[in-house]
Amino acid sequence: MGYIYGLIVLGLLFTLLHYFTELNNKQKFAVSALFGVFVLLAYLYNSSSQNEQEKILKTVREFENGKTLVCNGKDINSTFYTLSVGTYTFIGKENTPYYSDMVSASSCR
Repeated sequence: MGYIYGLIVLGLLFTLLHYFTELNNKQKFAVSALFGVFVLLAYLYNSSSQNEQEKILKTVREFENGKTLVCNGKDINSTFYTLSVGTYTFIGKENTPYYSDMVSASSCR
């Protein structure tokens, strides 16, 4: 919905350029197109960030439900690792072969 507002603002920008500047139509179109590209890039960035966040949260839920995950070629499970919620990092437990090993949840499949 926010990007619809972005398109409305784009239309208002073009209107303002029409009435309050001495730019020709080609220049006005270029400014509006540049702003439109900026809105499109912001949308794509937000979509990508949201997808990555959903992937990480899914990985964390699977870990908390006792499933074994594969991250960077390592098997991650609650027997050998704990979860640092602030950074979404799996940290190897004491008295295990993976002690102090850190693996990011974003690297899991």
